[in-house]
Amino acid sequence: MEHEYIITTVRLLLAALAGGLIGLERSHHGRPAGFRTHTLVCLSAALLMVLGVFQWDLVLHAPLETIRVDPTRMAQGIMTGIGFLGAGVIFKERLSVRGLTTAASIWITASIGVVIGMGLYYAAFLATFITLGVLSIFRWVEKVIPSVHYGQLIVRFPRNEIMTEDELHALIRSHDIKITRPSYQLDHEGKVFQYQMTIDAIHTENFSKLTVTLTDMDNVLEFTLVPTGD
Repeated sequence: MEHEYIITTVRLLLAALAGGLIGLERSHHGRPAGFRTHTLVCLSAALLMVLGVFQWDLVLHAPLETIRVDPTRMAQGIMTGIGFLGAGVIFKERLSVRGLTTAASIWITASIGVVIGMGLYYAAFLATFITLGVLSIFRWVEKVIPSVHYGQLIVRFPRNEIMTEDELHALIRSHDIKITRPSYQLDHEGKVFQYQMTIDAIHTENFSKLTVTLTDMDNVLEFTLVPTGD
């Protein structure tokens, strides 16, 4: 019995440590699921797996044929429950979706807890190390590697001062911005003509320069430029 106490204590403390390390990175970047959330997720996953490991001791007098030991079923139940928690940190902000990385970090934290609960310490340590590397080092890599930034652009003109589509496209392309999926709409009882399109550029500064240009144009009634992405 004393041996079981030691094993349980070590595994739960290691789970709390692993979850805490990942949670600290999330808290440092102001994410909604941070230090305490990740610690509790990893700890709870490890606790349930420890239950699966020592379940024989809880049913010593039960007939052998009535007991079915399958640790993978416990792990499946844990990961299903974590899916709901992960979905809770994903939210849509206008045209952007945020929280996907935090949801993924909760998922891997639960997985690490499961592995620790089963006593696979090397795998848990390696997974924790790799996870911290992905969350920190890969953030720097994403900033260094050029990536395409997307946005939704809506421009409205008075009907008697409409800029032609070719002119508008030329203006946008002059800011090193590409255009896809343009659409058109006549609104306000035919008094306002609207262009709507998806745009993309390598540098977000190009979006800012475009807004300055559109602001200075007298025939632009109003416009909306919403960056999209994570």
